[in-house]
Amino acid sequence: MTSLTEREVPLTGARIDLPVAGGGWRTVELAEPREWAEHPGPYRSRVAFAAAHVAADPWGENVPGAPAAVDWDATLAFRRHLFSYGLGVAEAMDTAQRNMGLDWVAVQELVTRSSEQARAHDARIAAGAGTDHRTDLVSVDDVLAAYGEQVEFVEGTGAQVILMASRQLAAVAAGPDDYLRVYDELLRQVREPVILHWLGEAFDPQLRGYWGSTDIPAATETFLRLVSAHAAKVDGVKVSLLSAEHEIGLRAALPAGVRLYTGDDFNYPELIRGDGDQHSDALLGAFAAIAPAASAALAALDDGDLARYDAELAPTLALSRHVFAAPTFYYKTGIAFLAWLSGHQPGFTMVGGLQSARSVVHLSEAFALANTARLLPDPERAAERFRGLLAVAGAAR
Repeated sequence: MTSLTEREVPLTGARIDLPVAGGGWRTVELAEPREWAEHPGPYRSRVAFAAAHVAADPWGENVPGAPAAVDWDATLAFRRHLFSYGLGVAEAMDTAQRNMGLDWVAVQELVTRSSEQARAHDARIAAGAGTDHRTDLVSVDDVLAAYGEQVEFVEGTGAQVILMASRQLAAVAAGPDDYLRVYDELLRQVREPVILHWLGEAFDPQLRGYWGSTDIPAATETFLRLVSAHAAKVDGVKVSLLSAEHEIGLRAALPAGVRLYTGDDFNYPELIRGDGDQHSDALLGAFAAIAPAASAALAALDDGDLARYDAELAPTLALSRHVFAAPTFYYKTGIAFLAWLSGHQPGFTMVGGLQSARSVVHLSEAFALANTARLLPDPERAAERFRGLLAVAGAAR
């Protein structure tokens, strides 16, 4: 089967001039929008979550250090968009700017509102529980108490708990035993199986040495000790180290019944596809940007059509790798940018002013790659919006 990148992409006849590094320009012809089939139910072959961003209130004081002002209508509408393609929502994660502008007051309202909406749509939702609401944590006991407060809150909303990696634990832990102590206690307390989240240094430099070592094999050994001891309370593990080799080895070592939710936004097509014996499920920020294509690919997997699966995801990979390029922790800017281009929010604004974290040259390449993948529902409207942004940036032609 010919891949989508090898087919002749139908064009609208309209064009946009995009700035490139060094002061030059290139002309991109706008592709015809594709009619993507909705898939409101879950998939048979894989469990898939999209880690969703929040849309900022354009009238809000969303400047660095200020409390988050959220556009709730746009934020919740975006979650309905994800539900319509059969994706669960991983709520209040790093994609939603946890530790980068989304404060605890906003987190609580976000998880409460999203959980209510998920119930109304019979959709799956999991939400992050961490320790970021406290700034006075100086001991392992403090961290454990803070985790317990957030776990209790998330469970109270009806969302599945995702135990997020804690900057505060990374700061106070003396070694692997401190990590095991905290997570052992939490996993004894939770009511239902959770998702464990191992977020790598590329996504948050303050998590360097998580699980008690900067040596990944040693950290993995500690992680596996924990999972094996509490397999009945672990639905799955979400690993974001951007190493396909590590993920393949880790999922082979997991206890039976524990899922590996890939967080590898560089290699997700091969990891979700699997090798015939094992596969990864998905919990990806990238899926928020490519939801229609992800849906088409997962539907193909359900049908056993691997060639169509490959073809559906092939054009999305270059876009994801660009959005998540170093410094990777600014990928949220690309997710919000693509949502704005696609009409899912009224403006390209982010809490904490994070829309400034990527250059117009970077965003221009994101526009071009989304266009190639035919992920812009209205390419001419997207081009009009982007031309306005280029003009404000002083990069209009």
